[in-house]
Amino acid sequence: MTVASSSPPSRLSLRGQERAGTEQRTRRARARENGGDGRLAAVFIAPALLGFTVFLLWPTLRGIYLSFTRFNLLTPAEWVGPDNYIRMVHDPIFWESLKVTVEYVVINIGVQTVAALAVAVLLQRLTQSAVLRGIVLTPYLMSNVVAGVVWLWILDTQLGIGNQIIGALGFDHIPFLADEHWAIPTIALINVWRHVGYTALLLFAGLMAIPNDMYEAARVDGASEWRMFWRITLPLLRPVLAVVLIMTVIGSFQVFDTVAVTTMGGPANATNVLQYYIYGAAFGRFQFGYASAMSVALLLVLSAITFLQYRLTRAGQSDLG
Repeated sequence: MTVASSSPPSRLSLRGQERAGTEQRTRRARARENGGDGRLAAVFIAPALLGFTVFLLWPTLRGIYLSFTRFNLLTPAEWVGPDNYIRMVHDPIFWESLKVTVEYVVINIGVQTVAALAVAVLLQRLTQSAVLRGIVLTPYLMSNVVAGVVWLWILDTQLGIGNQIIGALGFDHIPFLADEHWAIPTIALINVWRHVGYTALLLFAGLMAIPNDMYEAARVDGASEWRMFWRITLPLLRPVLAVVLIMTVIGSFQVFDTVAVTTMGGPANATNVLQYYIYGAAFGRFQFGYASAMSVALLLVLSAITFLQYRLTRAGQSDLG
């Protein structure tokens, strides 16, 4: 009677087991590291997420809810369904405010974009001095309220130094902020003066990403500065310019403080922009439900404009290869 003896495991099988054990320990170590990184990331993200939830997400959801109610702070909100939106559609002042806002946006964006692009190109082509960049940015460091008050004094029809200079040159004083035809263009140019430096620096950063080799090759081919601007600078700057336009359009539709400290919506509602009308409905007449409905409408308008701008300008694509 013979007894079968088991053969010892081969070296290959032992090596395979060792390799499998090593891989398993490596996976466990990576899992522990990833778990630690995830917890650390959560700690850093938590303050921003809390601020986003408390100051943006919750007010937005609350505003959408209030837009379907009648609410005046003194009594509980009363559900009225789409009544506020129906009222808004038939409100001529709302449509006039929207028209005034669009007029302001067109003037502000048109002048600011051209001026900022010119300043950015000059900074790139002529000098890259940090001192000049600081000087260009100086007006942006001033708040809109302070800028509005300063220009209100400068442009005062009787005592403003601006009209004093105009009078000294032999011209009649111009009621910049007291005439319905001058008011919106004046407010738009005040905000252009304040924001153009910041916009120019954003575009300047985009210009710095364009390789100098392209300009040198164009000069060798005999291209002028104007031709290089249209053939090289503008096409390669398109993604940055598109993002800047999206940001400035959103900010322009939300104009409020300059109007509040200069014209207060006058004269004759000529500067009653949509944000100022919403403010008056909420805190002047305590119609928070109706004001919320107009705010939601503004949110939808800005979302649609942003989407169209992003698609039409191809902001997510770059021509730099």
